[in-house]
Amino acid sequence: MAGGGVVKVYGAAASPYVATVLVCLEEAGAAYEFVPLDMAAREQKTPHHLARNPFGKIPAMEDGELTLFESRAIARYVLRKYSNGGGGADLLREGNLEEAAMVDAWLEAEAHQYLPAVSHIVRQCVILPMIGGARDQRVVDEHAGELREVLRAYDARLGERAYLAGDFVSLADLAHFGFTHYLMRTEYAALVEERANVKAWWERLSARPAVRKVAALMPTADH
Repeated sequence: MAGGGVVKVYGAAASPYVATVLVCLEEAGAAYEFVPLDMAAREQKTPHHLARNPFGKIPAMEDGELTLFESRAIARYVLRKYSNGGGGADLLREGNLEEAAMVDAWLEAEAHQYLPAVSHIVRQCVILPMIGGARDQRVVDEHAGELREVLRAYDARLGERAYLAGDFVSLADLAHFGFTHYLMRTEYAALVEERANVKAWWERLSARPAVRKVAALMPTADH
């Protein structure tokens, strides 16, 4: 059984997946320690980290005797365990079957519609420059077209509701934070800004104190 104390999160501040976990910890009001790994030195592939995440990826989390990996699994765990005690919002809506189902549906949309498009743009335009690489514009152009179509559906949904799962913020929204934060630092921010409802949603989301705090920790190519 997971014990009390401070949650430890292992990863890199630049990772959008780590950002999702940290935002959920902040939203839940949980005490945590972020433990940075040296990704360039492949610390994520060491036996110590492979014991936390058998795939050698980030993030990983330790909470008492529980060790957990995969950002969405960690996020759900954190919100289930800590939101009530920390005074955080109900970001899973598990007390309402229909609302919880909509949270799940839009988490699936994030994973299978939004992420496959936006992640390539962010990798090419932000992550590679951070490590001294150069973008492949062909890859960017291909996925920018895909993202434009995804955001068409998002804009329609957000014209009906303030947030993706309904008129309440949820993990379905917060799961978009890390990659969208980086996207908005590129010229492809226009893909969001040209959709009025998506733009307004992002402005609401990025104004949340937890989001602002974690965003300030995320490095970019210029600092």
